[in-house]
Amino acid sequence: MRALLLPTAGGFDSLHVGEAPRPQPGPGQVFIAVHAAGLNPVEYKVAGGDGIPTWGWPHILGQDCAGVIAELGEGVSGFAVGDRVACHGDLGREGSFAEYVLDDAEVITRIPDGVDDVAAAALPCAGMTAYQAIVHRLHVEAGQTVLVTAGAGGVGGYAIQLARIAGARVLATASAENADRLRTLGAEPIDYRSTDVADEVRRLTDGRGVDGILDVLGTDSATANLGLLVHGGGIVTIDGRPDITTIPELTTAPSVHEVALGAAYQWGDAAARRRLSTDLAALLELVVTGRLDPMVTRTVGLDQIPAALHDLEGRHVTGKIVARVTA
Repeated sequence: MRALLLPTAGGFDSLHVGEAPRPQPGPGQVFIAVHAAGLNPVEYKVAGGDGIPTWGWPHILGQDCAGVIAELGEGVSGFAVGDRVACHGDLGREGSFAEYVLDDAEVITRIPDGVDDVAAAALPCAGMTAYQAIVHRLHVEAGQTVLVTAGAGGVGGYAIQLARIAGARVLATASAENADRLRTLGAEPIDYRSTDVADEVRRLTDGRGVDGILDVLGTDSATANLGLLVHGGGIVTIDGRPDITTIPELTTAPSVHEVALGAAYQWGDAAARRRLSTDLAALLELVVTGRLDPMVTRTVGLDQIPAALHDLEGRHVTGKIVARVTA
């Protein structure tokens, strides 16, 4: 099968399109003909390091996909060959930057009519990260105020929309050139380059602060923003925990959460893995009803993925990039 191959660890400049063995589904697995694959920062991060211990070489990157079931493994029920499906795959296995990919039946989700493959492939990693943060961890409600960092990106953009759907006020950081994009998504923009974010949040909230924070930037940012929480507020991080010792004990009593979506495969139980399916189904339903924009800002071919990953690495991509793999 045709695939984008990473010959060895240490960077993704060596990625190239080539031929890979076509895998066979095992018990409980589905064999998917990949039509579209979403790109995420995790791809360039793991390719630029030592890879994953379970990988063989060459390796196929890619976690998010949308396509059609081509074959069912033993014991799979509830799905049929020809079903349109999407999923967030296991980082430790061969991925979706290929004509075919194997995934566990328990984590895949049917794509409803009205959602095309490109839109469906954009959602899993970034969309479910935002969904777990806003819905499962922060339990955002109407009348609350939420701060989202990097609001023009994939996770941030979905988080803004989900918080607005819940009825919250959203403040979001981005560069000045993305201010209109944030407004379109429903957030009040904060230019992190020209403004002290903490001071601006306090000004915009009349000194109150925020009920919840989704910080995607790392430990330093999360720690700096921790003091913006109201009593009992919560912060969710995906790339570095805040230093909780900066807040005196028994004062604002913040709750600190992590979202590590892919860790459901290695550290989660069956319920955690099934949530990868149900959360994606909830996002797809929001797209069908027109309440959630899948935010696809660029589509590329399989051979253009390396250049697109370089753009992602520069941290100035808005929305989502999706690769069209097969027709």
